[in-house]
Amino acid sequence: MRIEAACQFAATPERVWAVLADWERQAAWMPDVAWIRVLGPERELGARLSCRTKVLGVPLVTDLVVVTGWDPPSRLAIEHRGFVRGRGEWRLSPAGGERPGTRFTWVEELTMPPGALGELAMRAYGPVQRAMLRRSIRNLRRLVEA
Repeated sequence: MRIEAACQFAATPERVWAVLADWERQAAWMPDVAWIRVLGPERELGARLSCRTKVLGVPLVTDLVVVTGWDPPSRLAIEHRGFVRGRGEWRLSPAGGERPGTRFTWVEELTMPPGALGELAMRAYGPVQRAMLRRSIRNLRRLVEA
């Protein structure tokens, strides 16, 4: 399943990046995350994160997330290595024009075992996941524009 959303924030890429890279604070703006803990000293490229994920609002699964791309303040990529597998990426670029700020794009490509059954489950849960991504972006907007 592929999910993608984009928007513009009235904040600099550096400000948006600072909020995105604050791993422990992500649960404050991602409604499907109960908590995130950094595993080890690395907090940038190669960082390993333990992420407790909510399913329909209930904290059910703890997954491993690994930072695979780190290019501040323009690109942060992760790999999901738990029950749900796949890749996620945040891209930031300066937005000019009448309302300067940051163009933000969030892409997730996710799969879930086992095979066809996992694909069916992802398709059924897709609308919920897309709504959560949009809600996360609204919450993120409030933080970066404050």
